[in-house]
Amino acid sequence: MIRNQRKTEHLSIAAKTADGPVETGFADIHLIHQAVPELDLASIDLSVSFLGKDLQCPVIINAVTGGTPQAHRINNFFAYLADKYGMAMAVGSQTVALEDPGLRDSFTVVRESCPDGVVLANVGAMSSTQYALQAVKMIEADALQLHLNVPQELAMQEGDRSFKGMIDQISRIVDACPVPVIVKEVGFGLSREAVVRLYAAGVTRVDIGGQGGTNFLAIENQRCGLFDDHLEEWGIPTAISLAEVKSLGLPIDIIASGGIRSAMDVARALALGADLIGISGWFLKVLLEHGIDVLDETIDQFLYHLKAIYLMTGSVNTSELQQIPVLIFGHTAEWLRMRGIDPGMWAARS
Repeated sequence: MIRNQRKTEHLSIAAKTADGPVETGFADIHLIHQAVPELDLASIDLSVSFLGKDLQCPVIINAVTGGTPQAHRINNFFAYLADKYGMAMAVGSQTVALEDPGLRDSFTVVRESCPDGVVLANVGAMSSTQYALQAVKMIEADALQLHLNVPQELAMQEGDRSFKGMIDQISRIVDACPVPVIVKEVGFGLSREAVVRLYAAGVTRVDIGGQGGTNFLAIENQRCGLFDDHLEEWGIPTAISLAEVKSLGLPIDIIASGGIRSAMDVARALALGADLIGISGWFLKVLLEHGIDVLDETIDQFLYHLKAIYLMTGSVNTSELQQIPVLIFGHTAEWLRMRGIDPGMWAARS
C-alpha cells in the first residue's frame, strides 16, 4: 500500500533530517528574570485542564505516525509516557487504518496504554465526515485533530491537488463530531486570516503547527518530491504564527507546536499565550536514537527545567506565566510590526 510505505519512509527520513532551515522565532522571545520570586520549587504547579480532564503538565505528545509495526511500538512507548507524566497524546493520521482495518492496532494501542488520559484522533481536513467519526470511535478519542498540509500534498508525486470546499467540510465535521475538533497545521503555520476563516466555520481550537521544526517539504524532496530546495523555506515560523493568532483576541484555545525542543521553548510559547504545547519531533528523535529509557529521563529532566523557569519568572502556575511581560526582538518583532501587530503589547503586561 502506497500510504503505508510513505509512513515508513517519513519515519526513516525524519529521524535523519535536521530542523529548519528557517528558525522557529523563539530565539527572539525573552522572558524577564525575577530575582526575588518568593516561591519554592515544590509549589510550582504545571497542571492544566484540557477537554474536561486534568493534565499534569501543559504538553501534548503530538501526532507522529501509525499503520506499521514500527509505528505500533512508537505509539505504545509514547502512550506509556503520556500516561506516566500526565500528558495528552495525539495519534498520526488514521486514514491508513480506515482503509485497511488490519492496521488499526497501531492506533488503538494508544488508548490501551493510556486508558484514562487525553487521546486525540487524527484525519485530514478534507476527509469525509464518516471517516472523521470512525477515527474518533476507533480510539475512543477525547477530541479530533483535522490536519492541514497543503504544501506537503503539493510536493508529493501522489499528493492531492484540489482543496476546494475545505472550509465547508471542516464545518460539517465540527457540526457532526461528538467530541471537540482541533484544526492543526503540520509545520507551515497558521496566519491570522486562516484562523478567522476557521473560527467562522465553528472551529474554537487550533494547533498552529508552525515552521522551524520537522520540515515535510525537505522530507518529501528526499522522497523524490516535486519542489526545489528554495521552497523548503515556505511557511510561518512558530513564534510568529502564535503571536499572530493570539493578537486576534478570539475566544479560542491555541496549541503551539513546530520545532519546540526545550523547556525554554515551551515557557516562551506559554508566555506568548499558548494554552498547550505540542511536541513530537524532539521526543521521536530521542526515542529512535536512544530508546525509551533515555526518553523517559529526558522528559523527567525537561519537566524539572520547566518548573525552574516558572519559578525564575515568579510564576506559580501556567495562568501566571501567561501574564508575565515578554520582550520580542529581531525578525519576529519586525514581522509583527509589518502585519500591524504591536510586539510591545506583550511587554506591557505586568
